[in-house]
Amino acid sequence: MIPCGVFLLQLVLPSPGSSLLVFLLRRPVPGSLQRHPRARLPAPPEEGMASLPPAGAAGADSDQLLVEANDSTRTLILNRPKQLNALSSAMIMGLLRCFTAYEKDDGVKLLIMKGKGRAFCAGGDVAAVVRAINNGSWKYGADFFRNEFLLNYIIATYSKPQVSLLAGIVMGGGAGVSLHGRFRVVTENTVFAMPETALGLFPDIGASYFLSRLPGFYGEYVALAGARLDGAEMHACGLATHFVQINRLPSLEESLKKVDTSNPFVVCGIIDQFAQQPSLKENSSLNRLEIINKCFSKRTVEEIISALEQETSNSADEWIASTIQSLKKASPTSLKISLRSIREGRIQTVGECLRREYRMVCHVMRGDFSRDFFEGCRAILVDKDRNPKWMPPRLEQVHDEAVEQYFSRIDDPQWEDLDLPARRSYGRIIESKL
Repeated sequence: MIPCGVFLLQLVLPSPGSSLLVFLLRRPVPGSLQRHPRARLPAPPEEGMASLPPAGAAGADSDQLLVEANDSTRTLILNRPKQLNALSSAMIMGLLRCFTAYEKDDGVKLLIMKGKGRAFCAGGDVAAVVRAINNGSWKYGADFFRNEFLLNYIIATYSKPQVSLLAGIVMGGGAGVSLHGRFRVVTENTVFAMPETALGLFPDIGASYFLSRLPGFYGEYVALAGARLDGAEMHACGLATHFVQINRLPSLEESLKKVDTSNPFVVCGIIDQFAQQPSLKENSSLNRLEIINKCFSKRTVEEIISALEQETSNSADEWIASTIQSLKKASPTSLKISLRSIREGRIQTVGECLRREYRMVCHVMRGDFSRDFFEGCRAILVDKDRNPKWMPPRLEQVHDEAVEQYFSRIDDPQWEDLDLPARRSYGRIIESKL
């Protein structure tokens, strides 16, 4: 039995409709969902979203996204608690419909987003994607990620304030629908990670934009090592804008629902009344930023690992050994394409990052140059031996030419680059508190 207060990260075989990333937490999140009149999902917009289904078309899936209307505020509730609110295709389409309609609705001033249960969102639900690829249909996955990345882009460039209440787990797709928004509120039980390199994937959903803007080379560390951050660390490095004790979240939410303005300074002032300055734990990776900058600034993954190994001769810090172990367990191909992605993201807009990441994820799903994603799914999700056989197995065997191919167009006449609409914003500013 797992002791109380201890959580265990497991990558498990998802049942139909379940999350790829599952956390077992013994301690439930305090507070419960308050009942409010539920608003209907907006009808699809007349233009720009022709592929969106009409409201209610999701059938049994329609309750996966709930909407509460309170005067000029709309609260979007991710409602798959048993799956830790993993984003399904129906949820992504519902969110697209809401964000598009509410931006045009003068009666809506503020959006709040939260998850029901003990997680905000554990990531995109790729179970159906993997099944479709195994059945020979990689284009289902292409459509899934196309819609998800479009949603990420709209959120990143949204003209009205969005407040994301990040209680519990925030990973992958969950980060995409929250960290691109204007206000990101974390708590003492928030857990964030982008662990894709351990699965033969790479941090997507525009992560190359916001991770590359963290202090120094902290983003490279978080992306390559799949590092897990708590709420205080997210606040300190800039991923979160505010830290609020979880028992104060209900009061904050009620105050926000009374807002009748889209002025971000007014909204920020309300959150400030509930926020506090958290302290970093002694073992926080941010207390090792000097070592991280020294090592993760190296040009190649091989040089990063070599620099970390040199540090072990000067220090008995267990964090260094653990970081090296995480890197050596990850897919060599994933590590190399992830490093380049972060480096390119540093000088790109959020739209440019998402377009490039879409090319990358399509190559991964097609298995054009590596089958590591499928091997990672086998080892972690299917056989659960947790011993993937990466190919190539060593970093030095992943040549620059192979990495370059992931950033090229797909050689398929039916494939198209990610087409994003023109918007006024180029993405959020990530402000470190360090």
